[in-house]
Amino acid sequence: MITPAAIVSGAATAALGILSVALCATVWRVVMGPSLPDRILALDMLTGIAIGFIAVVAVRTGFSLYIDIAISLGLVGFLATVAFARFVLSRGAVGEAEPETRRRSE
Repeated sequence: MITPAAIVSGAATAALGILSVALCATVWRVVMGPSLPDRILALDMLTGIAIGFIAVVAVRTGFSLYIDIAISLGLVGFLATVAFARFVLSRGAVGEAEPETRRRSE
């Protein structure tokens, strides 16, 4: 008979494998992303994957402080994404068409 601890251990191992594959794919997108917004989105995804890793480690070890660390990382990751988005807005998106008001005045 399979014990609940064995099920949790197997699920944690599977989750770590899936998160590892997601991490590799996301790092590929950060390095090879065709545009800055793609890279920013991939960095946000890296934050989510890191939170997933921390959550799995918290479940495996039973150390509840990791949950607080994951929550803090989520907040910092959100603020970083907002800062990157504001940077892209102030810089202007690559390939963005001119607004209609500019075209009419010319």
